[in-house]
Amino acid sequence: MTTVSRTQNLENSAAHRDEDPAFALHRGGKLHVNSSVDVNDHEGLSLAYTPGVARVCDAIADEPALVDTYTWKSNLVAVVTDGTAVLGLGNIGPEASLPVMEGKSLLFKQFAGVDSVPIALTCSDVDEFVETVARMSPSFGGINLEDIAAPRCFEIEARLRERLDIPVFHDDQHGTAIVTVAALRNAARLSGRSLGDLRAVVSGAGAAGVSVTKMLVDAGIGDIAVADSKGMIHEGREGLTPIKRELAGISNKTGLTGSIESALEGADVFIGLSAGEVDESVVSTMAEDAIIFAMANPNPEVHPDVARKYAGVVATGRSDFPNQINNVLAFPGMFRGAFDAGASDITENMKQAAARALADLVGDELTADHVIPSPFDSRVAPAVARAVAEQARADGVA
Repeated sequence: MTTVSRTQNLENSAAHRDEDPAFALHRGGKLHVNSSVDVNDHEGLSLAYTPGVARVCDAIADEPALVDTYTWKSNLVAVVTDGTAVLGLGNIGPEASLPVMEGKSLLFKQFAGVDSVPIALTCSDVDEFVETVARMSPSFGGINLEDIAAPRCFEIEARLRERLDIPVFHDDQHGTAIVTVAALRNAARLSGRSLGDLRAVVSGAGAAGVSVTKMLVDAGIGDIAVADSKGMIHEGREGLTPIKRELAGISNKTGLTGSIESALEGADVFIGLSAGEVDESVVSTMAEDAIIFAMANPNPEVHPDVARKYAGVVATGRSDFPNQINNVLAFPGMFRGAFDAGASDITENMKQAAARALADLVGDELTADHVIPSPFDSRVAPAVARAVAEQARADGVA
């Protein structure tokens, strides 16, 4: 490409950005910091900074727990990524991940009044990542891990949870799982069934697929089997990673092997958490009154128009179709509840409590197009927070 043509392409790109409302909204970023107190005179300055601040520092040094009372730590989350698995964009790097991390922080504040700081790291090595986050953790009340590629994300979260005494939550795993479990509870209820009556097939054994499967097993689903790019995961399959070996041990009770297409025959539920397309001829073999959650973005594994021909309930990850499985229904309330209870961890029971709270909000308004609340339902974050805080106390981590 010549210098002239490269220049022309750059000019065309700039012109396109000027016309795109998404770029206009992001100009200058989506966040800024506001002071919670005003400093307008010498007295205010002496209290907010020196010498008054020294008295507060001395008190915290003598009694470290006071940091939660006299700083913003108890309401502050670090939203941390390495940019290796950003939305549907993949490994685009830390700088390119920042608009997403800023968006996450915006949602924390808007939906739950939780302050947060987006942090994009240049290290993707597990040891370096864990050490970096651990060293900066004294500044934060919680860590929200975001858009980190599997399988590193599993080890990173496990090691940070073991090392830190503040909540650590990988939203791509657990936020997706909480909302999926809530929606599936209601989808089953709509047809007079419970989770225990269902046989589910999951497409995708990444962060979300693993967490959704584990949480549904804990919630009591009848059976659930997971497919990756090589077919069904089962205990007899060779070459499984440690995570997939663990998954094989808790799922696929019927021992399904081979392709996901054969596993879907007669299945009650399809949960799509991959980019793999499922043909209509395969969808048609599912059980009567099937449930299809096709959550790949922007292109669901099964298009909703096709899914509705065969399924009683259809959900996606998109906002332009009913029943959006959106993590914003979970993570703001999860941290709000954990902070309100002073929780040192987020337990499995706290996640299940969040899912039950979400499902219960639908109540008598349950229909095929309304199995999960809207992200803009003002009851969501408070309900999730209450349930999570109560469970934290019951679990002894408050």
